[in-house]
Amino acid sequence: MAAPITTIKKQQLTEEQLKEEKLDNLKQLLSENEEMVNQVFSIMAELNDIGALEAATKLLEAKEDVAHIALGQLTRKPVTNIINNLMGAAGALTELNPETTTKLMESLNSGLDEANKAVEADEKVSTFKLLKMLKDPDVNRAMNFGIHFLKGLGKGLK
Repeated sequence: MAAPITTIKKQQLTEEQLKEEKLDNLKQLLSENEEMVNQVFSIMAELNDIGALEAATKLLEAKEDVAHIALGQLTRKPVTNIINNLMGAAGALTELNPETTTKLMESLNSGLDEANKAVEADEKVSTFKLLKMLKDPDVNRAMNFGIHFLKGLGKGLK
């Protein structure tokens, strides 16, 4: 009968064997992805031809100076105002109903088309014509929307 195993010896690879194994793995990867490797080298050659690699190298060499300048620019008052406004606008946009926004944008485009036609016609609007226009259902709808929009805006500003 055999003696029981009491210890397990893990096979330790030498540094040379590890390098050889890594090299074999790399050769296999290169042969399996030859087209992709060729594309990468082609892209690198193009970047080198236009000077982008040299620019990137210089940028990395001066990374601390670049980071200092970038942070200085980002912390300026106008830039922080833009960031804060964008965050506020993004927050407001997330609360809007997309269908309502789409309908409003389509209506706005339609209104701009009508306004351009009126400008091209160069007609004068008399008081009588303005009163007559208020009876038009489209004009009345827009006036109603505008008045209630202003009412809601006023409530929000309170």
